[in-house]
Amino acid sequence: MNRQAQAAVLFLVGGAMLHAGTTSLYLRYVKAGLQPLLLAAGAVLIVAALATVRYELRRSRTARRRPDRAEPHDVVLGGHDDGHSHGHREPRIAWLLVLPLFALILVAPPALGSYSALRAGTALQPPLAYPALPSGDPVPLSLVDYAGRAAYGHGHSLGNRTVEITGFVALDHGGTPYLVRMALNCCAADAQPVKVGLTGKLPPVLQPDSWLRVTGTYSARRAEDPVNGGVIPFLDVVEATPVPTPKDPYDESWNQ
Repeated sequence: MNRQAQAAVLFLVGGAMLHAGTTSLYLRYVKAGLQPLLLAAGAVLIVAALATVRYELRRSRTARRRPDRAEPHDVVLGGHDDGHSHGHREPRIAWLLVLPLFALILVAPPALGSYSALRAGTALQPPLAYPALPSGDPVPLSLVDYAGRAAYGHGHSLGNRTVEITGFVALDHGGTPYLVRMALNCCAADAQPVKVGLTGKLPPVLQPDSWLRVTGTYSARRAEDPVNGGVIPFLDVVEATPVPTPKDPYDESWNQ
């Protein structure tokens, strides 16, 4: 691609990054803390694109005024002109590179869901500590927090408290329902699932990838993740309520 085309692609990439960074769309790709870097990178690309266009315009005006000052790449290869100088036509297929950019702007991709969750092992790790639970009933906890307390703390820090967690539904090959959040380290490319099995009062129909707010109590039941052998704790459900997909579908608390 020539420089004008390169500048156009740079501008589109930068614009797409700014569009994602100024809306909640970026949360489908990276963790929230990376928003400033994403916006800065988009701004740098747009500035680079504008600088390239400005340079090309100045070079073209200079070449028209002083043909003898033309840059080497303006000279016809082979040292002579056959009278039909057309330059080198760039392959038009290179413009297909911009299609993913328009897809990014026009079509928001879904966050990772049950398909990815069931094909990856649980990322649950032993928590460093078990902070005291806040007051209130039920106690709102992140899914990762509950899973760590249930799997490695054996529910001692939970006692008989009723807790409330939110996640999306995944059903394994045997029909066992799990509530899942995908845990982020940096971006969606390294997202891994944390799974909590569900028992008790469940809705008669569970749709994979639907989001639920689940209220329940600690269950001593555990399962082994068939992918990596990790521990999957369970929750004894008292109530399950469908909820919309949250603005930030990923859970970043597992490595904080």
